[in-house]
Amino acid sequence: MPWESKTVEKRRQEFILEAIQKEKSISELCREYEISRPTAYKWLERFHNGESLKDKSHEAKFKPKKTPIEKEELILDTRAKHPTWGPRKLQRFLLDKGYGELPATSTIADILKRNDCITPESSEAHTPWKRFEKDNPNEMWQMDYKGNFELCDGTRCFPLTILDDCTRYSICLEAKDNERWVPLKDSLQRVFKEYGLPKSILCDNGNPWGSVGRGYTQFDIWMMQMNVLPIHGRILHPQTQGKDERFHRTLKEDVLKRTFLRDLTHAQNEFDKFRYCYNNERPHESLGLKVPAKCYKESKQKYIRNPKEPEYESGKQLRKVNYKGYISIERHRYFLSDSFIDKYIEIVPIDEKTLYLCYGNFIIAKVDTEEKLIISKKIYRR
Repeated sequence: MPWESKTVEKRRQEFILEAIQKEKSISELCREYEISRPTAYKWLERFHNGESLKDKSHEAKFKPKKTPIEKEELILDTRAKHPTWGPRKLQRFLLDKGYGELPATSTIADILKRNDCITPESSEAHTPWKRFEKDNPNEMWQMDYKGNFELCDGTRCFPLTILDDCTRYSICLEAKDNERWVPLKDSLQRVFKEYGLPKSILCDNGNPWGSVGRGYTQFDIWMMQMNVLPIHGRILHPQTQGKDERFHRTLKEDVLKRTFLRDLTHAQNEFDKFRYCYNNERPHESLGLKVPAKCYKESKQKYIRNPKEPEYESGKQLRKVNYKGYISIERHRYFLSDSFIDKYIEIVPIDEKTLYLCYGNFIIAKVDTEEKLIISKKIYRR
């Protein structure tokens, strides 16, 4: 008679009872209960040793690949402190802290999923995609204001962010109370003194560094005087500054969604802690899970405290911008910017009807003298 799973323990008890009575031989009992002799002796041995007649678990007693409970708790504790970090960041962070014999990133992902730390939506949101990037530190910085928000005291905070394009190093994260030019310049002077000058700075077209329709800004001129190329992204294309936008998202997820910021001082304290972690502790996917501080180096181009107007070689065609921001060429006036008032611009002919307007080391405009209009106001390095 087959041993059905629901009566298997009872059948074993009956077999053992008959076996110890010795009224039938083991061979007879094996034929009757349809089991092998090794199975019969196995259950008799367990009975005599006082062991249970229930099936034992088939789970291995020793699991060389099972994550020790203390390592799993370490991973979950670290995740709790950094709720937006994924498996790769957590693994690299713990390795950098000196913890050894950590599980693979796939195992860490399983641990996080098993403990409801990862949702399908968050996995999709953190899927990386390819962006352009510069090859060396300080070739380009990206600069922007994170969208302003209200603090607990009723005032508003305008976070100023500057990021190195190559290394993702956070150059600046300041809690400002406005977006005006003078406070921005003060911050940039401090940053330039500490880190030196980049070759270029990418920003959008908003205040205080941009001026849609009004030409060049004080920011543009100040940058060119220090031999830094100012670059403005296309209007309504925030993806041009994708790395800085991604930094803003991380700032929002790690700080703004999790902390009630009382005032600007409190906001700056939280920003400083976040920036230190971002630069020195948080592994970055695009850097092969290195931290930005390991990749960034200060610029060799030092800050110029009092930059001067460009000096032009003798014999060059120069025009002075008038008090309304216009420059006169062949009896026709072209508007540049109020910021260029009383400054000298070099005229560089290209062909019979086209010429460049240059300010120091930079081409600032391209003019069609036949149509009598400026056909480009994009700044290029000469």
